[in-house]
Amino acid sequence: MEDSSNNSFFKEILIRFIKLLNPIIMSLVFAGVWYSFYADKIVSPFYDHGNWAIIILFGIIYTIYARMYDSFMISMAKRSEIIYSQSLALLISNGLMYFIVFILMRRLPNVLPLLLAFLIQIILTIGCTWAVNKWYFKNADVIRTIVVYDEQEDLKEWQENNSLKNRFNIVKTLSVNDFKLKQLTGKIGCIFLIDVHSHQRNQILKYCVANNVQVMILPRIGDVIMSGADNLHILHLPILTTGRYHPKPEFLIIKRSFDLIVSILVFILVSPVFLLVSILIKFDDQGPVFYKQERLTKNGKRFKVIKFRSMRTDAEKDGVARLSTGDQDNRVTKIGKFLRKVRLDEIPQLINIIKGEMSIVGPRPERPSIATQYEKKLPEFNLRLQAKAGLTGYAQVYGKYNTDPYNKLKMDLMYIAHPSVLEDLKIMFATVKIIFISDSTEGIDSDKTNAI
Repeated sequence: MEDSSNNSFFKEILIRFIKLLNPIIMSLVFAGVWYSFYADKIVSPFYDHGNWAIIILFGIIYTIYARMYDSFMISMAKRSEIIYSQSLALLISNGLMYFIVFILMRRLPNVLPLLLAFLIQIILTIGCTWAVNKWYFKNADVIRTIVVYDEQEDLKEWQENNSLKNRFNIVKTLSVNDFKLKQLTGKIGCIFLIDVHSHQRNQILKYCVANNVQVMILPRIGDVIMSGADNLHILHLPILTTGRYHPKPEFLIIKRSFDLIVSILVFILVSPVFLLVSILIKFDDQGPVFYKQERLTKNGKRFKVIKFRSMRTDAEKDGVARLSTGDQDNRVTKIGKFLRKVRLDEIPQLINIIKGEMSIVGPRPERPSIATQYEKKLPEFNLRLQAKAGLTGYAQVYGKYNTDPYNKLKMDLMYIAHPSVLEDLKIMFATVKIIFISDSTEGIDSDKTNAI
């Protein structure tokens, strides 16, 4: 047992070293470009300490974005996901450094050296990711795992996910009613608990902690709400307190000010795109450019969301609200498919944000008829209306368009349980990552359009 523990410890140290080495390598590439092309061309050239400060600044920026985009999740993410995440972090980091060089030179610098650095960094990213991924899974212990579920029985995605297969050997998948603690004896190293009720889950959890079995929990709605509880001590007793979404006034003031400033600036910057898209939509079928639709925001208040029209004008001529089925949906126009792919159809919602009907970050606004339909089988669905609706949100960043309403609700409640400016910024920057990921815009299965 002790030898195994020591091996695990040294392996963890090695992995952390590899994660630290990645930003160092990327920073050294930038350092080569900085010293070769930019250091002696700024208005007031630095001494060595100043040059190293610039290089360290690049490393810090890259590390922040790489961590934000989960670029170092060696054990869970696919190679392609790691490469994409690191490439995006490098693109943003080099872009910000180009802006800093522009300020230091007080004129537009030659962009080619930074593009060369970016190309070298991408090549190194691909090579290092391939090598590290191969080394990790060659030496990693595949953990014998049991999956225990309660109500959610569609576990096909779990069982077929290659990222999970590389890390977890799922030897059993069974209902909590058929599960016995003695099944955790032997070489079982991990258990996944899927929507298991608190009483049964807590019994399993205590046993696993006592017997060194790793526990991965997919929480229920009540668990998500409890995750935002505050700690108190009353009469020398530990107390957890929670309630309806009630963030501090200073957070709401900062959030609204940020919404206004960013929305107005972005609206001005994208106005040429706004005009071009309007012309393309009009040229496509001569129909209206905008599409207004009633949606729900905080406390069930109704408002008209504004979007670029991406469907035919007769898409809902029968008056029945239907969710999009993505590429299978023949109601989407040719230009509409492109707009949805790169999220350009959402741009007009900046007007909703400026008017105060929406926020940049928050639960996505749902149609009243669709929300009513969901609430028939999932009464808790209206809990997401505690916060103002958003242009992007936790569920959009970490889920997919066709993620089922139950899990979307849990993700929205995860955001509501932990309101903070830092979380809003993280979600905003993470939104950039998903724009070009096709999974995030997949449509609802036509067989599941009217189901929970």
